[in-house]
Amino acid sequence: MKIAIITDTHFGARNDNLNFNEYFYKFYENIFFPTLEERGITTCVHMGDVVDRRKFISFRIANDFRKRFINRFQELGVDLHIIIGNHDTYYKNTNKVNSMEELVGSDRFKIYTAPEVVEFDDTPILFMPWINSSVYEASMNQLETAKADILMGHLHISGFEMYKGQIGDGQFDSKLFRRFDTVFSGHFHHKSDDGHIFYLGTPYEIFWNDFNDPKGFHIFDTGTRELERIVNPYTLFKKIYYDDTDNDYNEHDVEQYKDNYVKLIVVNKKDLYQFDRFVDKLLLADAHDVKIVEDFSELDASNVSDDIVKNTEDTMTLLEKYIDDLDITLSKKRLKNTMKSLYNEAQDLEL
Repeated sequence: MKIAIITDTHFGARNDNLNFNEYFYKFYENIFFPTLEERGITTCVHMGDVVDRRKFISFRIANDFRKRFINRFQELGVDLHIIIGNHDTYYKNTNKVNSMEELVGSDRFKIYTAPEVVEFDDTPILFMPWINSSVYEASMNQLETAKADILMGHLHISGFEMYKGQIGDGQFDSKLFRRFDTVFSGHFHHKSDDGHIFYLGTPYEIFWNDFNDPKGFHIFDTGTRELERIVNPYTLFKKIYYDDTDNDYNEHDVEQYKDNYVKLIVVNKKDLYQFDRFVDKLLLADAHDVKIVEDFSELDASNVSDDIVKNTEDTMTLLEKYIDDLDITLSKKRLKNTMKSLYNEAQDLEL
């Protein structure tokens, strides 16, 4: 039996931004649902964070969610199992009040607010929703006693990258899950694994930290235990490193940036007229937004290394180096994690 696995869809992301909304559905309508139909897949597991905000969603986003996502499962005859994530719950200490039971309804698809073993084609799988105080005891008990060697959940485990290059402290040690043969989890947006625990990542780009980080969804074969990744070919964020020393930007194809968020990073700008014309062309190409970063406008391109470019863009690297240089008694590790959380929240405000 083959099961489609998707996670961290975050409908309503970026303050219900409709540009992001249409980008999301481009993936569903052209890649996700056609693949399920072509492969004859009749079961899908969503591992949490279906929606982006815990306390509200716009009527427009909710309407699209019902018509273009939820209803498509019914039309295709696909059983949908939803494991509640932390973004799906109204309260932080319980999963009982959640957006999925209000928006979807438990009479249409199966929604999991507490740990439960579900069998697929003689393969028992433990579903583990977001662990908070109300389900902590039941979750710990199931981790010890559940008659299943595969776990799917929405977990915060130490030692994995939340975003590419950003490893944070987790809620649980990975050793807690060692009795399972395989663990699949949502929650962290970067796809990574240690050979035992697999974070599957978001199906598409949501923040600039997702840039150049491949996205998609997965198909799990319960018979062979093989996990297949279906890559999302669509990207939303693009960067241009502008250097007119050796490049003629009059011939540069700007149509590729239509419906994208673009960062134009100026490494070398010798011909001001050519630069202005290129920016005008970009703005006329129907990009959602163009941001110009001119950190290197005074430097000769031959003296700008790739490391300088990379580190100048990486805000978190600069913040961590700043914290390392501070003469303080506070835990620098905790301070760095706090700064990462604030930085990620700030990404919501930047388009």
